[in-house]
Amino acid sequence: MIESDLFADSTSLRHKFFTREGGVSDGLYASLNCGIGSSDRVENVFENRRRASEALGVSLSRLVTLSQVHGANVIAVSDPAEVLANRPEADAMVTGQPDVALGILTADCAPVLLAEPASNIIGAAHAGWKGALSGVIENTISAMQKLGALRENIIACVGPCIAQESYEVGQEMQAQFFKSDPSASRYFLPNPENGKNQFDLRGYVLSRLANSGVTIRGAVKMDTYAREDLFFSYRRACHRGEEDYGRGLSAIVLGH
Repeated sequence: MIESDLFADSTSLRHKFFTREGGVSDGLYASLNCGIGSSDRVENVFENRRRASEALGVSLSRLVTLSQVHGANVIAVSDPAEVLANRPEADAMVTGQPDVALGILTADCAPVLLAEPASNIIGAAHAGWKGALSGVIENTISAMQKLGALRENIIACVGPCIAQESYEVGQEMQAQFFKSDPSASRYFLPNPENGKNQFDLRGYVLSRLANSGVTIRGAVKMDTYAREDLFFSYRRACHRGEEDYGRGLSAIVLGH
């Protein structure tokens, strides 16, 4: 489990960027696979989620995750049971409710945990390149503001995700960025040998936070693709021709 020093002074907050260690799953999913959408055994996934909930200091029924679709929709969570029952399609959540853990599942995409301690408002976002480009960061911050958060007081941390040196992308993706956000060119490193580019997802997400007025921000600079010992990776699974992959959990919760 990884924690960020950015939240160290906020005594009302608990958060974790979980690694793949400490669970009960085996094989491709070893061991703390928290992804309901994977083909892992259901009982293993729920035991892993129970262990994660325990580490966060909440019951399993208070750990909320979504049906993530690489979009920019945000859900305001008031009743965790309703969200768990319906698993709405969205990629971010906000809440002001204590003891509700907002959980994001990733396997290369960037998990982003946000908090405004003075107003007791938290948020969590799943930021792959599509979601980041579509505005999931900005939408999450706006949703926090609607609950009473002050933008200038928001703290944000980008969790472990795929690093630029591991993330080769094609010209079509780059073209989508340049059309929507011409300033994004600095986050693409061209490879003259194959005409492709390496994309800095972490840097791009941090830039969206900066442009949104989040001054207290940072990142856990660990590469999910390269660190097989600690993280699941969709791209690594694809490169190996593996049939599935686990999902890592990142979560934040308000105490009383």
